[in-house]
Amino acid sequence: MLSFEEKLAVIEEFDELEKKEISLGRINFHYEESLYDKKIVVYRLHPNGNGFVFAGEIEGYPSDHKGMVNIKDFKADELRELIRESIDSLSLSPAEKNPVLEEWLNDYDQALVLMREEDGYNVYADEQLEGTFNSYEEAANFLEQEGFSRL
Repeated sequence: MLSFEEKLAVIEEFDELEKKEISLGRINFHYEESLYDKKIVVYRLHPNGNGFVFAGEIEGYPSDHKGMVNIKDFKADELRELIRESIDSLSLSPAEKNPVLEEWLNDYDQALVLMREEDGYNVYADEQLEGTFNSYEEAANFLEQEGFSRL
């Protein structure tokens, strides 16, 4: 297990994180450039070596209901990787994280394009916007009801 000082040294390698001292000698590190309301990357790093890193947007880490991963037993390279992935997850829009670009055709060889943009899904006929939807399922249902199927 890394000591508090060793974890602190790894975390401070990330210039984009801002150190914020909180109660009982604990420290948070904020990512102020986050595209989301979530800004805390390292949460409650404690002098005993315990602490948490936000991984709510990352697959493959066992996180709690707040998306936090306990880093008590992490090695330096594991901690570095998790922090980098956390910062990256807060730096990308939903469309960048999970892009969607699909062509749908009907029986008359007319094509529509389903594309994820920002926080929603848009359907285009050439450059003309045909509809905007909150979820992929809503957009796909619309296209199917209009007689289109995905290629």
